[in-house]
Amino acid sequence: MSSGRVVDVAVAGPEKGTPLVFHHGTPGAALVFERFIEAVTKRGLRYVSYSRPGYGNSTRKADRTVAHCAADTAEVLDHLGADRFYTVGWSGGVPHALACGALLSQRVTGVAVVAGIAPWGADNLDWFAGMGRENVEEFNAALAGPDELRSFLDRAAPAFAQVSADQIIAAFGDLVDDVDKASLTGPLGAFLAESARDALRNGYWGWFDDDLAFTRNWGFDFSRINVPATVWHGGKDRMTPFAHGRWFAEHIPRARAYLLPKQGHLSLAVGSFDRIVDDLITNRKS
Repeated sequence: MSSGRVVDVAVAGPEKGTPLVFHHGTPGAALVFERFIEAVTKRGLRYVSYSRPGYGNSTRKADRTVAHCAADTAEVLDHLGADRFYTVGWSGGVPHALACGALLSQRVTGVAVVAGIAPWGADNLDWFAGMGRENVEEFNAALAGPDELRSFLDRAAPAFAQVSADQIIAAFGDLVDDVDKASLTGPLGAFLAESARDALRNGYWGWFDDDLAFTRNWGFDFSRINVPATVWHGGKDRMTPFAHGRWFAEHIPRARAYLLPKQGHLSLAVGSFDRIVDDLITNRKS
């Protein structure tokens, strides 16, 4: 990066294809999940992802806001020689995809938000209702301040830093119900375990900084999102409850919403990714 920071980047697909920038969850890293790569590349697009600061080998950027990701995304794309791009955010990646939609609207062709976390303090949203106990504890720690959050992550991070595919369901605990547990018995479980290990191999600071950024001002105005946007959310989501998806559908300008009551946080993404990419292409900004 021009700032001297290191950023892990994953790229797959045709060099001349329009990039689809995938913003990973929390915690997460820029690893390749074959199911997502296939959906992107068979449509002639180029898959691009990067580990946010503090994850993997990406240099930490302390006190970052959600909005800071727009400059990093733009620099990654400049390095790849790309101008226009699609973007998808999943879970903790959703605020960052929306930041790109607001702050890089001249370059963003379309944005999809999948099982996203809504802003803390959002009007007319019971933010914790329906959320699994681990995330309730985590976000209450973030709201209490850096010391409380460090204490939480000192307890929680080691289980994910060494997690295997066989252990991933137990690691998620109350955050997954039966529909999401079923998704974790296949390749997705192995991918998420590998992603967590890679994300945390140099510490939990990316996770720490994500949580603080989510519970503070995101640094951009939703009214600036003037690109085609789609909201995808499952009714059985215990990580980011269904009401968060409904809130996005009501507050992202001109958003189309696919609110699927029988899907969970994980089953939605792995089961609907082809539809998500097709929707982006069909409704792209000219």
